Amino acid sequence: MSETDNKITSYFDTRTTVRRYSDKPVTPELINSLLASAAHAPTTGNMQLYSVIVTTSPEGKAALSPAHFNQPQVKNAPVVLTFCADFHRFCRWCEERDARAGYDNFQSFVTAMIDTVILAQQFVTLAELSGLGTCYLGTTTYNAPQIAEALSLPEMVIPVTTVTVGWPEEKGEDCGRIPANAFIHQETYSDYDAQRINDIYAEKEARADSMKFVAENNKQTLAQVFTDVRYTREANTYFSQVYRDFINRHGFPFPPVEE
Repeated sequence: MSETDNKITSYFDTRTTVRRYSDKPVTPELINSLLASAAHAPTTGNMQLYSVIVTTSPEGKAALSPAHFNQPQVKNAPVVLTFCADFHRFCRWCEERDARAGYDNFQSFVTAMIDTVILAQQFVTLAELSGLGTCYLGTTTYNAPQIAEALSLPEMVIPVTTVTVGWPEEKGEDCGRIPANAFIHQETYSDYDAQRINDIYAEKEARADSMKFVAENNKQTLAQVFTDVRYTREANTYFSQVYRDFINRHGFPFPPVEE
């Protein structure tokens, strides 16, 4: 393995999410350059079905903060990027070129969402290799209507994910990962029996932070922290409906369910 390969592997093996940022400014030129480079990532049919809203003003971050459940990094990060699936621009181009667009459907939304996620991750990789710290906010899909209102998103532009960006105030914590052989399947899917599940999650469950989560939430297992506290059925059902309704109203109707 070359020295370059070692550096790349080392970055990925040691990367962490950063939620606390220094006061050092992140210039618009740097963000724009990183986004321009990230746009060379793969995209469906080279359509580039995404837009990115760059928020740096205190007022703009304050407007977004409630939609992200007031997570501190939204207001404290120098830059907040909202990555959106965007068929609006492409359909406007079709309209101006006398082409009949047929993209007001769920399949098209999924296509644009995939493009958007690929762009976001390409940006995160480039940003972190440049020394910046980043944090994904999964709350984007929970409160898409509020985010769309704050950012004046037109029809067929759907928030997919948000990334906060800044120069790290401190190194993020290593949260651990399940071993690679837990998710790599050769040729066909290899199902999980009880022993394999135990082997896969043993290290994760034995971590000090995991045991702390279990104790402070008065649960018996780490899995119960996820099912009963962090990502409950009730919350998932509620926010599923919110996001589905928003997508449906905002230009991508879901197909009818056949009886």
